[in-house]
Amino acid sequence: MAGGRAGERGQPRQAEEPTASVPLRLAAVFLPAPLPRDGRIAFWDPEGGAVTSEPPVTSELPPAAERAASAASAVVAGSAPAGSRTAASAASAGSRTAAVAASPDAGPVAAGGTARPIEPTELTVVRRHGAGVRRRTTTALSLPVGEALPLLVRARHDPGAHPATACWGAAALHALRLTARGRLLPGLTATGHDAWRAGPLDPDDIAHLRAVAAALPPEGHAVPLDGPGPIRLPEPEALVRAFLDAVADTLPRTPAAPHASGRPFAARGAQHLPGAHDWAAEVAAGMDAGVRISLRLDLSAYDLFDADGDGSGGARSAGAAVVQVHSLADPTLVADAADLWSGAADAAFGPRTRVDAALAVRRAARVWPPLDRLTEQDVPDVLSLSEEEVTDLLGVAAGRLAGAGVAVHWPRDLAQDLTATAVVRPAPGSATDGTGFFESEDLLQFRWQLAIGGDPLTEAEMDTLAEAHRPVVRLRDRWVLVDPGLVRRARKRDLGLLDPVDALSVALTGSAEADGETVEVVPVGALAALRDRLTAGVGPAEPPPGLHATLRDYQLRGLAWLDLMTSLGLGGCLADDMGLGKTVTVIALHLERARTEPTLVVCPASLLGNWQREITRFAPGVPVRRFHGSDRTLDDLAGGFVLTTYGTMRSAAATLAEQRWGMVVADEAQHVKNPYSATAKALRTIPSPARVALTGTPVENNLSELWALLDWTTPGLLGPLKSFRARHARAVENGEDEQAVERLARLIRPFLLRRKKSDPGIVPELPPKTETDHPVPLTREQASLYEAVVRESMLAIEAAEGMGRRGLVLRLLTSLKQICDHPALFLKEEHPPGGGDRLSARSGKLALLDELLDTVLAEDGSVLVFTQYVGMARLITSHLAVRAVPVDLLHGGTPVPERERMVDRFQSGATPVLVLSLKAAGTGLNLTRAGHVVHFDRWWNPAVEEQATDRAYRIGQTQPVQVHRLITEGTVEDRIAEMLQSKRALADAVLGSGESALTELTARELSDLVSLRRPS
Repeated sequence: MAGGRAGERGQPRQAEEPTASVPLRLAAVFLPAPLPRDGRIAFWDPEGGAVTSEPPVTSELPPAAERAASAASAVVAGSAPAGSRTAASAASAGSRTAAVAASPDAGPVAAGGTARPIEPTELTVVRRHGAGVRRRTTTALSLPVGEALPLLVRARHDPGAHPATACWGAAALHALRLTARGRLLPGLTATGHDAWRAGPLDPDDIAHLRAVAAALPPEGHAVPLDGPGPIRLPEPEALVRAFLDAVADTLPRTPAAPHASGRPFAARGAQHLPGAHDWAAEVAAGMDAGVRISLRLDLSAYDLFDADGDGSGGARSAGAAVVQVHSLADPTLVADAADLWSGAADAAFGPRTRVDAALAVRRAARVWPPLDRLTEQDVPDVLSLSEEEVTDLLGVAAGRLAGAGVAVHWPRDLAQDLTATAVVRPAPGSATDGTGFFESEDLLQFRWQLAIGGDPLTEAEMDTLAEAHRPVVRLRDRWVLVDPGLVRRARKRDLGLLDPVDALSVALTGSAEADGETVEVVPVGALAALRDRLTAGVGPAEPPPGLHATLRDYQLRGLAWLDLMTSLGLGGCLADDMGLGKTVTVIALHLERARTEPTLVVCPASLLGNWQREITRFAPGVPVRRFHGSDRTLDDLAGGFVLTTYGTMRSAAATLAEQRWGMVVADEAQHVKNPYSATAKALRTIPSPARVALTGTPVENNLSELWALLDWTTPGLLGPLKSFRARHARAVENGEDEQAVERLARLIRPFLLRRKKSDPGIVPELPPKTETDHPVPLTREQASLYEAVVRESMLAIEAAEGMGRRGLVLRLLTSLKQICDHPALFLKEEHPPGGGDRLSARSGKLALLDELLDTVLAEDGSVLVFTQYVGMARLITSHLAVRAVPVDLLHGGTPVPERERMVDRFQSGATPVLVLSLKAAGTGLNLTRAGHVVHFDRWWNPAVEEQATDRAYRIGQTQPVQVHRLITEGTVEDRIAEMLQSKRALADAVLGSGESALTELTARELSDLVSLRRPS
């Protein structure tokens, strides 16, 4: 019996020696068997030579074989008839075994050990004999399909392989790919035994099969068919198809399969399953080179949408699903089921097509239950659909049916590109006659606009859509697929009214809050034109008449930008690096605007003289008046400039607010970064058609400072501070949302122009700048004080909470920085004992400063020394005076006239060393004589240090600038230096964080930050 013989073959061999290899020069031929898995590959020599096996070689199947065996397990899952378990789990368990051998006695071709030779066998082949052919018996080497697969795959790309063997290698690869794709079908042989076969085959698979068969040389199918009569050879296509089935029937049958899931469709031996005929036919029907079905939606009876078909009030018919039948063998062969049953369809479908189509409908009904109604009809041709069913087909049902191989075809003219966009446009009746955008008090409409293919719908069409209660509607003589969410937006089109500034903010960010979500917004009309004008960028302007200066290209672009913003009634923040000529750009703007009203400049007291000198130099003849001091007055103003300080502006805001100004300029505008300060509030009370903020650091600590600047230059642009922090600031500062960074950048970019010295082409003529960190050891006195303060403060901080804890942390940080500078500063010694040498011996920083100054002064250089503590500045000044070094001290308490005299003395070279308080003198001064800048202590924000450095590294500097930063080793300064380095990236993104952030550290983190780390 076939089953018995197969079972004998399936017994495991006691010895597991490797099988010898087969010379690939031999021709391969496939020998089919009643059970596909029993088929074999025979290798013979067409030249009649001796046939012997070779020593084994290591040979593995490609990854496709691994995937094939795994796919076999997936396909067979759920395919077995009721009452039996499939080979799914077993195939999975033994998939790696199946990738190399298909049976227990078909081990992988391996190296090592004693090879098991392949015994020659006799093979009858047909060979040419004169003008005809005749049978001839020859010797051959025969292998089971599982053992032959590695050899065939290797032969596919072996130049020495026989063409017939290489061709069967191509067939082997095709079989493996089919199995890897899960193309396996269970079935029964003619005798009722279990067998897998390859399928279903799509048109590409069939074409590939035919191409391999066409290329098969005569030696590859030379074994004649059994039977009396003339010699007959198997058709190559049928033989290749039988080989594909043999591979499909081999791979799932791994050694573990019968133990894991039972013998049917898992064991090598034949399993007789006479009761599974109907099951196997239903599983394979309509799939294996048969037919598939699809559904064509017919919505022509759309008048039924709005009226009951019979007036009875029952469910309305929304259309029909027409069943179409497709031939898998010929994709061009398609017919409606009605034509197939009536006999009008192409005869090429074959006699089983109706049965296959009916079974396909039954399988599809398991996926989508409404199709069950088709199985009750004599002819499963048309299914009437309710609105709910049409809606279901629009969503998940279509996906489920597609997964089952049933496509859903919508009408060709169905529009699926209905969209809704939030738009902002001028309200009906608003001013469109050239009135300035921000001078009009008209509000703008914020509403939904629906469109098909980008073409906006009319109000009437949107009304029709709003009244729709169906998934498909008729608009513009075409079917339109309608999403329920779009219908809701059509019903509630109006989202509110926006004032011009809010509308501009929405237009720039491209998004807004609507219906509880963030939606994309598109401006139209005048708002779109304004948005485009602001974001398009500007070219260089022409220098205005009366300007006695040659502006660089970037300054001309800055002038054009400021002129654009102020002419539109908007303000702007010019945030160029210090030293890039913001002052002369504003003077040029004043001349360009040519307003009769004067320009008010509010600046720190230290900059009054600089502004007056610059105006007199670059715009001679333009009146300049200082509104400062006890004799200040605004009487008899005749245009020009009025200069005042922030302190004077705060106390005289009411007087300044009564004057008509053509423009108000806030220089070093970071002085009003706190919107709740009296200075910032006073500045907001002074009306002006144009407001310009000048600053090198638009953000020092947090984004609220940026809000304060831009809310003054363009009130309302960023909304209330609370909502700005909720929508933008927190997400950006915490790094939670990259889109929030981009959204904020789009909003502020048109209103803030920032150029840095490092930008390409900005100031290529500036000399190089070298920055050096100088590590300095603590003296013994400094180290003792440092550790004592850390120890005592940490005990107090650990026991404190809330604001009290924050205060203690700030006090600790200040104390440690003062100790790092000099013990006398921390101990508040107004007159430290000892002379200059004794004073420097107590501080590593002061000793290093002496060394630096000795070197610089020996080369006739000039030095700026910055410190954030006025007390330290006085210590340094007195120390240098004892050493007979000419030195001046400039701090916040220095009178304005004396400041100007100090600057002049330094610039002339009379005083080679100038000690400055960082906050009082870090902005607005031109000290280009200095070739060296020393930061005696570190500030918490790198931008502030850079501002101070820019006193020397700015326009007009002709010599290289060396920046020296003194950092005490192992202290909080050392760790802060690392933090500042990493924070520069945030500063470049207009972000910052200050000392207050350190107050939120945990006790452990704070201890790690401040603890003294002695060098090892």
